[in-house]
Amino acid sequence: MFKDNKKLVAESFFIKEALKNNLSLNEFLLLLYFDNSYDLVFDIKLVAKTLNMSDEQVLDAYSSLMRKKIIKVNAEKDGFGKVVEKVCLDNFYNGIKSDRDLLEKENCKEDIFSIFEKEFGRTLSSMDCEIINAWIDKGFNEEIIIAALKEAVYNGVLNLRYIDKVLYEWNRKGYKSVNDINNSYRNEEKEDKLYETSILNFDWLNDKQ
Repeated sequence: MFKDNKKLVAESFFIKEALKNNLSLNEFLLLLYFDNSYDLVFDIKLVAKTLNMSDEQVLDAYSSLMRKKIIKVNAEKDGFGKVVEKVCLDNFYNGIKSDRDLLEKENCKEDIFSIFEKEFGRTLSSMDCEIINAWIDKGFNEEIIIAALKEAVYNGVLNLRYIDKVLYEWNRKGYKSVNDINNSYRNEEKEDKLYETSILNFDWLNDKQ
């Protein structure tokens, strides 16, 4: 069932990208043919037979996909060292990847908004959402932002200005992940313990340890 869902999602993105490029039915069928092809060699007779299209229809669709830069042709060597031309769909796949990345980013934002509202115990204002969006646009990942929120909750300061200062300070120190933050806190705790130990072991009478 899980694999079927993944397949449906992949097919959905494929169709959306095709629609975005205003493909004709013949162009879509040809693109789908290449997407399911093993060797990606353009054999016009084989394609026409498989898709039940004329050679002219196949060639027109192929030329149109090339003009739209949805497909391109790369020269590669086969197993016998012979140079053959193979169709490459990288441009089309990159478009699908961009759509998926954008969707994941939007889902990430929705998750962050829900977490903030839960911790704040109220609905976020439009200004609050703009500030959170600005953090994301500046490159702060979800993990870091939520960690800064937890820092604010721990210190009892539930406002975005404080969280912004926390993020600024972490960025200044070069923290890119929660592991970086945790490691820094561990090091600070070790230094504090070493300092406390040195104070306790100090020989105050003889002014030496």
